[in-house]
Amino acid sequence: MVLAMRLNSPTSTGPGPSKLLDSLRRLLDAGRGRSHAPGWSFTSGLVLAVIALPVAAVLYLAATARDNDWPHLASAVLPVALQQTLLLALGTVAVTLVAGTSTAWLITMYRFPGRAVLDRLLVLPLAIPTYIAAYCYSEIFDYAGPVQSELRSLFGWTTAQDYWFPNIRSLPGAVLVMSAVLYPYVYLAARATFVQQSVCALEVARTLGRTSMGTFWAVALPLARPALAAGAALVAMETLNDLGAVQHLGIQTLSASIYATWLQRSNLGGAAQLATVTLLLIVLLLAAERYARGGAKVHHTTGRYRAIPFQDIDGWRGYAAAALCALPFVVGFVVPFLLLARFAMAHVSVAIEGGFLSAAWNSLMLATLAAGAAVALGLLISYAPRVAKTRFTRVAAQMSGFGYALPGAVLALGVLIPLAAIDNSVDALVRDFLGLSTGLILSGSIAALVYAYVIRFLAVARGGIEAGLERISPNLDAAARALGETAASALWRIHLPLLLPALGAAGLLVFVDALKELPTTLLLRPFNFETLATHVYAFAAVEQVEAGALGALTIVLAGLVPLVVLHRAIAGRTGNG
Repeated sequence: MVLAMRLNSPTSTGPGPSKLLDSLRRLLDAGRGRSHAPGWSFTSGLVLAVIALPVAAVLYLAATARDNDWPHLASAVLPVALQQTLLLALGTVAVTLVAGTSTAWLITMYRFPGRAVLDRLLVLPLAIPTYIAAYCYSEIFDYAGPVQSELRSLFGWTTAQDYWFPNIRSLPGAVLVMSAVLYPYVYLAARATFVQQSVCALEVARTLGRTSMGTFWAVALPLARPALAAGAALVAMETLNDLGAVQHLGIQTLSASIYATWLQRSNLGGAAQLATVTLLLIVLLLAAERYARGGAKVHHTTGRYRAIPFQDIDGWRGYAAAALCALPFVVGFVVPFLLLARFAMAHVSVAIEGGFLSAAWNSLMLATLAAGAAVALGLLISYAPRVAKTRFTRVAAQMSGFGYALPGAVLALGVLIPLAAIDNSVDALVRDFLGLSTGLILSGSIAALVYAYVIRFLAVARGGIEAGLERISPNLDAAARALGETAASALWRIHLPLLLPALGAAGLLVFVDALKELPTTLLLRPFNFETLATHVYAFAAVEQVEAGALGALTIVLAGLVPLVVLHRAIAGRTGNG
């Protein structure tokens, strides 16, 4: 800015023409550097290669598996696993679309008792991982649980043959349990897009004779389709990633089949072949999400934008609307949270004796390392397109988020293969020269877990960092380069201080996601190494959910922090709280 003022001021007594020409030359050179910057392009390619390595490893192992088990897997395992996976994903997406969209529409358009509070509460079920929700509801609705026990006491029934009760350990039960904690993905997307819709578009529909519901179906819902498709895709990916819930509820999905084929049948090649099918399913899912959005873009063609006014719902209808909005929150958060709190208070000593403290420390260490590494790589891959404005750096930044779509079982398999190959090569080399065995340096350590966490949650870190970079004017870059700063020094001295809030938020999100990650941790953890997630899983596997409740409650409480931050950010942007 100072340089521009001096150049444009006719009375300037600043530097002479030669110095001004030198400054302009440096500015032009900086611009040329930003356009090419081979070092930053190489950095983008390196990060992308690190992300793509597990996928390439899975595909290679599937194609070169020694034992030809594919005919058996294709005829005996794959049909059931694929059917169960698709039914679970489609059912969960359908229920979450209904619950998330309807509650978002009511909260956005109407005023009724408790509306403002419910707007904040409806996002809280995201703090409860799907496997913890499954453990809680199986405790409540199983044969020995309080619901069936109370029914038998009330009606005098003595055995399960005396009555019929829905089985929670079934596909419909899994759909309802997972929908109860995943619907906020759709709610947040729908809420944001409904708030941003102009009242002008809705009023036109009303003047053409549409009722309130007719306006919703004809105008609001089509305009919200891209956001709803994105929310539904997140739900489907979380469903495909799940392992603990489907195992506990007895659903044979692809993730569960990969786990069983790998560890229970010791068939690594067969697991890689099933993982390849899962990768294909992920690609089809992303393509379907893109098709559902249809490339549609919505623009306001008038500057007379007005926020959507609330419509009052009085009397019993208002309380009915409040009850309808409260139902998903109660089912998805209140019931599991109260059960965990009761179990945790009653079994604190059992949990501590069972390794809670060491599991908590391990989780804290792993999540901190993963958050730091993901934020560092996210900063590099997000900053590279700003410096090297090429198509390659832009594509590399976009592709770096693909790891989030990988199910944990697939990611764990892909990470293990190259790390084990490196371990074997190092071990063979040391044996030849020193006669010693190095053992599992990488694949048997927490390095494998941190690597997998970074791949999976790099998209989470990059999203927050890119948002922070977009708020920094490119003029600062030009001014810094004109004053002699390199791209790296400008990042360190100028951008980094300005990005500290965004980096902190991104690190917090990665920290919490890593804290509750189960499938990847379960498959890659070193021997006798427990995290909070595996600590809870181990107790649930032997039907002692109450002993692991303290660990589960800790995970839930940690997950509440970023949800509060996320909701504040969304409410601040929309201006409709």
